[in-house]
Amino acid sequence: MISTVSGSPVGSEVFTAFAVVAISLVVLLIIRYYVPLRSTPGYLLVPVFFALWLPACIVILMPIDLASSARTDDEATRGIWLPDRLLLIWWRITYWLTFTLTWFILPILAEYSDSGYREPRDKFMDSLRSNAQYHLMVFGSGTVGLTYVFISYGVSVDSLKALVMALAYCWGLALAIYLMGHGLVAIPRRLFRNYSISGKLRRIQSHAPKVYEKLEDAEATLEDLEVQVFELGKRKVGSAARFTDWIEDLVDLANLPESQPRHALRRPAADDSRVLPTVITEKYMADLTRRLVRAKHARVRYLNEWDRIIHSAVETQAILDSAASKKLDFGHASPHAGFWDRLKVLNPYTRYLLHYHVIPYLSLFAGAFLTLASACIIWSELLKAAFPSLSVIRLTVVHHWTGDTGQVGFAGQVIAALWLLYMCAAALTSITEVKVWRGRALVRRNTAHESAFWYASQVARLSVPLSFNFTTFLSPEVYTKTVFYRFLGAFIQGTTASTWFDYLFPVLILLPVCATLFGLYGRVRRLFGFGAFDALEAGDEGDEETANRNAYGTGNWREGRDLIERELNGTSLRGRRAENSLLSGGGSSRSAPVLSVPRVDGRASPSPARMARPAANTSARRAGRPPREDLPEDENFFGGIGHRLRNTIDTMDTPKWFRDLGEGIKRPKWMGGGDDGGASGSGGGRPGLPGRTSSDVRRWFGGGEGRIRL
Repeated sequence: MISTVSGSPVGSEVFTAFAVVAISLVVLLIIRYYVPLRSTPGYLLVPVFFALWLPACIVILMPIDLASSARTDDEATRGIWLPDRLLLIWWRITYWLTFTLTWFILPILAEYSDSGYREPRDKFMDSLRSNAQYHLMVFGSGTVGLTYVFISYGVSVDSLKALVMALAYCWGLALAIYLMGHGLVAIPRRLFRNYSISGKLRRIQSHAPKVYEKLEDAEATLEDLEVQVFELGKRKVGSAARFTDWIEDLVDLANLPESQPRHALRRPAADDSRVLPTVITEKYMADLTRRLVRAKHARVRYLNEWDRIIHSAVETQAILDSAASKKLDFGHASPHAGFWDRLKVLNPYTRYLLHYHVIPYLSLFAGAFLTLASACIIWSELLKAAFPSLSVIRLTVVHHWTGDTGQVGFAGQVIAALWLLYMCAAALTSITEVKVWRGRALVRRNTAHESAFWYASQVARLSVPLSFNFTTFLSPEVYTKTVFYRFLGAFIQGTTASTWFDYLFPVLILLPVCATLFGLYGRVRRLFGFGAFDALEAGDEGDEETANRNAYGTGNWREGRDLIERELNGTSLRGRRAENSLLSGGGSSRSAPVLSVPRVDGRASPSPARMARPAANTSARRAGRPPREDLPEDENFFGGIGHRLRNTIDTMDTPKWFRDLGEGIKRPKWMGGGDDGGASGSGGGRPGLPGRTSSDVRRWFGGGEGRIRL
């Protein structure tokens, strides 16, 4: 039953309207940061806007709902409140629109944009097929829950509605708790690490080799696909004649005259036919188109990440170098830089004070503050079922108590919004850092459409479970009176299984927290060789401990420093390849690419720095050694072993300690030693007998000139 609230909510409605407008502007700026608004189609902008706008509104909607259902008696401390009817309509629109976007609209549009087919109808049907397979698996697993609910609570529309809400909540909560646990540790740790400027520079350098190798792999994959497109463009007859227009579109998409393979080897003419299948089908064309689009976005992604590493390394090095001169100047801003990057307000001395002294201490203070906030959230998650009165979030949000009834004022609303914002930020930050989602990534101004749809759907999916999980931190006397609980919470806790899941599952937050805190991801990766744990192991620009433990040439900070220096000096391998390609091919005037690229087998290619590093010169140490004897053709097995042993012994270096073993030991006079340097282990020549050593054992037996007397 919906209760009415006395008083006039005009002031609260005006404040809420301004807050919604401000949130809308912020969401538009976020979308503009990742995709260009003018050239992006409307079928992407509108769904993505609502997928981000609705969760952002929940950050202010939940505190308003708390203050409306438990408003204070004092007018001075009363927060922003709205009528229950308006809140119920707002919650219905928010939840069901978010549910529809998450499970139907955004997945269909994501597969539509990722489909390689040319016609819109074919793209739409391919998207429906892909989503139908996923939903059949989901609904098939949901039949178990449907049977349980119908048997326990009867067959009705309300029971079906409760099942749908509970299953969606449980799936979203499982993902939200894991990601939030990772972010609660990663965010404060990053702030603590940024306190040390030299440590920050070393982490940037440690991350550089891995990004450079991925960039090399992405470029090699793209060039391989460009070769396929070029070979496909030469085929004008047979099964390829039906796709002439499609092939021309692929040639334009690959932009072959400007992006010909740069460092590939020439493919023999006999191998040209192996690049393409014998029969060109529509499915092959769609798959080639999809892979080409993904490869281009992957190259842009790693180029953007590599440029960001170079920019961060240059700025951090400039901050370190400013300690001597007490002046900091980052130079002229790039023409493509943003407004804040081009704006210069501080002089070099105040800029040095800000970046060298103020920002590190602010980062340290923020890290300590967020560490305390993370500990409070974890503490509240663990104790909300057994000891709800010990929840720190409950004590900070609910300030006014009249008997057993709690009241939420304006200060409690602000604190509740900050708690909810930090929980959402921890979960969403983990999504962007842990790049194990089929190569999806957010790239400034160049985000792929499929990636934008996917990230927007994850934001919408996590908002409602985190909101309800936050309300369970409070006292039951407070959150059970909210409109949100009567609309959604009653259905989630309508069954015994969902109630136990809601209270016991968040205890598993300790798993991602401990895994991130103690580096379990790296240990599992090194134990089993799982490459997917690389991003989890180093959530923020590399793991310094792991980088220092690695040897030179295996992706450590020294190799990253060399790569960055060569990139800044214009002597990197990529730069030389591009220059040689322009010199050999004449730039964009080349007629067609005739080069080929070996296929990438999925394993990381060796680092360019390791490939360019000369091997140790061991031939100089072996100068003067007898040459290695060639084995005769008719030599038997044992003779070959003997020759190999002899070659090994002849080319072996004598240890220094063995060569200096006799240094400083004098021979007695009866052995022919003297006081004038005869203590050498090699001995001097015998007078009158050049070449004969005075330590010849035959002298003891009266022998001389090769004879021994017994």
